Amino acid sequence: MKRAKITIVGAGNVGASCAVWAASKELGDIVLLDIPDFADKTKGKALDLAQCGPIERFDANIVGTGDYADTADSDVVIVTAGLPRKPGMSRDDLVATNVKIVGSVSEQVAKHSPNAVLIVVSNPLDAMVYTAWKKSGFPPHRVVGQAGCLDIARYRTFIAMELKCSVEDITALLMGGHGDDMVPLPRYTSVSGIPVTQLISKDRLTAIIDRAKMGGGELVKLMGTSAYYAPAAGSVQMAEAIIKDKHRILPCAAHCDKEYGVGGYYVGVPCVLGAKGVEKIIEVELDGEERKMLDSSVAHVKELVALAETFLG
Repeated sequence: MKRAKITIVGAGNVGASCAVWAASKELGDIVLLDIPDFADKTKGKALDLAQCGPIERFDANIVGTGDYADTADSDVVIVTAGLPRKPGMSRDDLVATNVKIVGSVSEQVAKHSPNAVLIVVSNPLDAMVYTAWKKSGFPPHRVVGQAGCLDIARYRTFIAMELKCSVEDITALLMGGHGDDMVPLPRYTSVSGIPVTQLISKDRLTAIIDRAKMGGGELVKLMGTSAYYAPAAGSVQMAEAIIKDKHRILPCAAHCDKEYGVGGYYVGVPCVLGAKGVEKIIEVELDGEERKMLDSSVAHVKELVALAETFLG
């Protein structure tokens, strides 16, 4: 049986961590790619990871490169490339820079791996996944953004900390944009089937939700850099669902048209992920307040996309 091929574009902290998680799960052969100037360093990271195989007991061909030709015929491509927002950098500057980077990456992916499913991690996520869709020319179900898997992991982690229980027993749902724009749904959150609202007071649950929303900022303050282990784990969780055709229901930035009345934008919603990418978007019932929060989040996504379109050309 032919092994799957996974390309990870961007060999920084997030990209390298993606490679580690993918190798540890033995999902397939891995290509770690960065710009030619960093080719030697990228090759070194790949070789270092390959040498973990005998210890961690995984078989995979892991290569580092600066040449897109080495990524040809990938099944899944995870895009982590792009600059983080730096002090003094405006939102417009960040979007302009990353539209150029993600747009160029997406064109190269489409050229060398025309049948791949594209998972975008680059920020600002909601605008970058839209950029990747436009520049790759892929059908919308084969372009998907990773944000919800990270946000929901943070949410579940903080609930587990509060209750001093296993994270495995917590099931949760959230929607909307990434970070500040996420829309948590406490009434769809449970602990081993018990509604979380019966276990945690409203005030404490609100504090937990706020911490999850600000999870990225909390880590930047502590580490001086953006998170990487959890974003990578969320990306590989999605890649595994696609490669193994698991039909997992995960919160992802998916292209919504009639769904939720979004009208053709990428928004965080519960999706069924399988071999074809986003195979179904699940529409859950929302009450008035939840609908209001989602509409507000979608409005912000539309603002970001409108800004990105000015740089798409």
